[in-house]
Amino acid sequence: MFVAIRNTPRDYAWGSHTAIAEFLGAEPSGGPEAELWLGAHAGSPSEMVEPEAAGAADLAELVGANPTLALGHEHARAGARLPFLLKVLAAARPLSLQAHPTPDQARTGFGREEAEGVPIDAFDRNYKDPYAKPELIVAVSETFDALSGFRPDDEVRGILEVLREADAASADPQPGALDLLATRLEGPDALRETVAWLLVDGRGGDSGEAAWVVERVVALAAGDAALVSPYEASFRTVLDLAEEYPGDPGIVISLLLNRVTLRRGEALFLDAGNIHAYLSGLGIELMAASDNVLRGGLTPKHIDVPELLEVLDFSPIEPPLLAPIEAGPGILEYRPSVPDFTLFRVEGADAAARVALGGPAIVLAEGDAVELSGAHGSISIARGAAAFVTPDEGALGFGGAGVAWVATTPAAAA
Repeated sequence: MFVAIRNTPRDYAWGSHTAIAEFLGAEPSGGPEAELWLGAHAGSPSEMVEPEAAGAADLAELVGANPTLALGHEHARAGARLPFLLKVLAAARPLSLQAHPTPDQARTGFGREEAEGVPIDAFDRNYKDPYAKPELIVAVSETFDALSGFRPDDEVRGILEVLREADAASADPQPGALDLLATRLEGPDALRETVAWLLVDGRGGDSGEAAWVVERVVALAAGDAALVSPYEASFRTVLDLAEEYPGDPGIVISLLLNRVTLRRGEALFLDAGNIHAYLSGLGIELMAASDNVLRGGLTPKHIDVPELLEVLDFSPIEPPLLAPIEAGPGILEYRPSVPDFTLFRVEGADAAARVALGGPAIVLAEGDAVELSGAHGSISIARGAAAFVTPDEGALGFGGAGVAWVATTPAAAA
């Protein structure tokens, strides 16, 4: 079964005023448009374009009414929920620093807050559901900028050296501020201790030591020594963040993280514990259907420092790029090592090419119309439109001039 679906972009303040509208081929709303949700998540389930024909007003209702048809036997048995959420994401301003829990952490945290009677919509609620939230972002704009994961130790040392050089060359050297930062970065469990100190001391007003460090780092980032160094992009990000979130300790934390620029078609996979923030650009985001977010700065929302420290993975890593594999002529697959989802990009596929569905699917058309066919039916999807596909369609064939983004669950190995 093929069912046309749609939704209204969410108007978070950091969203672009034009990017999603251009992707959809629609008129801008006049306000920020941050995320277009395509899925059955209770926060914003996709609407049916023809509810009478579909027998449901939205995708959550369709799944609930007949989970075996909508999801297939395996997913119907596993909880009767669509396990993924597809988004078009457009960031004109930086998002908050954040991380997501492991499956065990999510189950434990959700159960604890339920037992404590914390309202699901409470400001200080950490766990909205018992699920993990791994996510994948693929750049659709020419560039997409992000922070992701703690950067290698040698780069952290290099950044500190640049800051010391800039401080020494300044009209008013203040080495004590950098000494405070360096002492923690050189100690045992350095990244954890540094992040904890910045978030606890740095959020206590403008009189703490960490606040002095933030102020000094911002001042030094604006100097020539920083902006001609190998870490220019990171220091420019410091300045951008300081403009959006003056005095926030996340500004300094950003220097401890990998600064990533994706080119169109390149992807990041953000597994549990990865601290990250999207900075700017348009992307296709695919994630497990969860709303569990632990924040770590650059936000007026709740920050639970002890819980965040439990969730974060402090292991230094290279940027977690996910290279697609060629799954057939004109078909690329972005497949992380999680059971919740996989993402296909189909453009100019051979008429005989097929994408085998591992479960239910959502297909989004980019640039032009896309024709879909399966075992039982077919559908035409206009630019920016989307369709839900039940797993009994088996394998999808493609036509049309547009790009098809296909979110589904991984097919079983042959």
